Amino acid sequence: MTRFGKMVPAALALTGLAFTASNAWANKVFVSNERDNTVTVLDSESWEVVDTFAVGNRPRGITMSPDGTRLYVCASDDDTVQIFDPATYALIGTLPSGPDPELFVLSALGNPLYISNEDDNLVTVVDVNTREVLAEVPVGVEPEGMALSPDGTILINTSETTNMAHFIDTSSYEIVHNVLVDARPRYAEFNHAATKLYVSAEVGGTVSVIDLTQAEPSVAKKITFEVPGVTAEWLQPVGVRVTDDDSKVFVALGPANRVAVIDGKTDEVSDYLMVGQRVWQMAFTPGEKYLVTTNGNSNDVSIIDVADNKVIKSVQVGQQPWGVVVAPN
Repeated sequence: MTRFGKMVPAALALTGLAFTASNAWANKVFVSNERDNTVTVLDSESWEVVDTFAVGNRPRGITMSPDGTRLYVCASDDDTVQIFDPATYALIGTLPSGPDPELFVLSALGNPLYISNEDDNLVTVVDVNTREVLAEVPVGVEPEGMALSPDGTILINTSETTNMAHFIDTSSYEIVHNVLVDARPRYAEFNHAATKLYVSAEVGGTVSVIDLTQAEPSVAKKITFEVPGVTAEWLQPVGVRVTDDDSKVFVALGPANRVAVIDGKTDEVSDYLMVGQRVWQMAFTPGEKYLVTTNGNSNDVSIIDVADNKVIKSVQVGQQPWGVVVAPN
């Protein structure tokens, strides 16, 4: 086992008990629309829009509790995280987030929530039950990307201007490693074996593959992208998603309007899939049958068949879709 080893806390098994309590949120896909301050709700079987509801100003990051009973939305221009009931869409509370929350990551146990605050160079740790701030961790300039190791012991934050991935110990809230990556790192994602960390660099045009098998994490490889007819400056990696078996890595390439498919073993690009305009974030449906992408300039989402590497549908949503989360089964 690596020091970031794949260990799931025993208490996580208890969250599965709540999954059968209510399924009013089942088959729902939630998309945050940062320009019109709404969340669009899709049915993941019919791929029809079933609802739209108002949220705070400039919603971006969006996630859901493991038991499916709480939907969290970063209302970036309101400097807060809002909590909604995913069955009724009622606002049930807010969390103190610090200024300009953009992305966050929730513990696999549903608490705490780790939030990047772009305007004050902090990661804020919030207890979602007591709604108290547990810690504020100083990081680099313009923090954005957030990820948790599979065992929950290491939190990653990427700082856009400092161009670093910061490794934070979740027990002490201390930075234990800093790894330099390419310009404007946007997103971070562990593979499920906890042997690699993928960090996208929007301006650098690369994804850094950080080796986690040694005592000191370091960049083992940089993945580059090349699409015929698309100039290099349009190839801007943002969102990253890894399949549960680590066989595929999907990378959203922003204004290139493509999602790159990467072989998870060799870290070589195997395919490019054309999606909507300015593809940004992505989320798998349960069982990883589909991957949903948000396309900010075409105001739609694309649905990718994961097994076939094929885009099967696009669906119009709100203005400038940014984030996406899928309800658990």
